[in-house]
Amino acid sequence: MCDAGAVGAGDTVLEIGPGTGALTRELLARGATVVAIEADERAIAALVETFHDAIARGQLVLNSMDARRIDFETLGLISHNFKIVANIPYYLSGLLFRRCLESDIQPTELVFLVQKEVAERIARSQKESLLSLSVKVFGDPSYICTVKKGHFTPPPAVDSAIVAIRNISRDRLTDHKVTPTQFFEFLHHAFAAKRKQLVGNLADFTGRTKITSVLNDLAIETTVRAEDLSVEQCLAIATKLYTDN
Repeated sequence: MCDAGAVGAGDTVLEIGPGTGALTRELLARGATVVAIEADERAIAALVETFHDAIARGQLVLNSMDARRIDFETLGLISHNFKIVANIPYYLSGLLFRRCLESDIQPTELVFLVQKEVAERIARSQKESLLSLSVKVFGDPSYICTVKKGHFTPPPAVDSAIVAIRNISRDRLTDHKVTPTQFFEFLHHAFAAKRKQLVGNLADFTGRTKITSVLNDLAIETTVRAEDLSVEQCLAIATKLYTDN
């Protein structure tokens, strides 16, 4: 991966879905200890054969586990003491971002190969989305590089990209005294209808008078749409909605 330089000797890395082990080999060569989860038993058998020495010396630990039910505690990982690097299935992108970032046991850094459009939506778009804000509330995303579809065999229908999330923590939520459940409840209502203004989307949830008053207190235009709000503005609004009397 383009951002392999972020991993070095002494790092503990969780690799999701190593498959044939191409990325695993690179991580091991850089001196990292790799904890890998793989759902395909045939892939696990091949990895055991390929990386017998690394497994024997404890540098590679293989776990039979479905990424959709990832359990960081069972894997023996310590919060903010490991990184996640993975080439993930496109259809699991949203789920895995949420599972890996929301967990009580958080990585220090997350690097995913995802569909290019998804990476751009998270790290490059001038407009926010439910996904981008769900990521930014926990860390700082950056678009690392584009990976053209021709690099894969067989080639997918679209280009891919590597996105990194750094400085991962719950500090933004804690500082605003908002729980993840509250923040995501707010986001889902805020983005209920993309083309509607925030006041319209939240009217049934908070009451039009309440959300209008909150926006006025925060000096935010009452005609604003959710996609035009920063993560800090979303947190400020959520704080007032959930904690103000």
